[in-house]
Amino acid sequence: MSTTWAALAAATPSPSPTSTVPDVDVTPGVAGFIAIAVVAVVTILLVIDMTRRIRRTRYRAEIRERLEAEAGAEGAATDEPERRAAEDGRADVGDDTERG
Repeated sequence: MSTTWAALAAATPSPSPTSTVPDVDVTPGVAGFIAIAVVAVVTILLVIDMTRRIRRTRYRAEIRERLEAEAGAEGAATDEPERRAAEDGRADVGDDTERG
């Protein structure tokens, strides 16, 4: 049995040798830091711009809905096609099928 332990002890690998490259040569250095900083700043600016554009689009949609609701309320109070026909002197103002 002792020979088995001796064979297993001899078969275990020894630790790998330490690296001969200095740690300073492995780091990204100043150029890597600047590149990551630029990417971070650009990402932040893009998020701010996207948020502003989404907010602006949402506000425009809300205003459009309000204007359409107001126009619908005014249109229900006055009969728009009849008013236009009286102004133009034509009876087919509300009919868009015969436009040429």
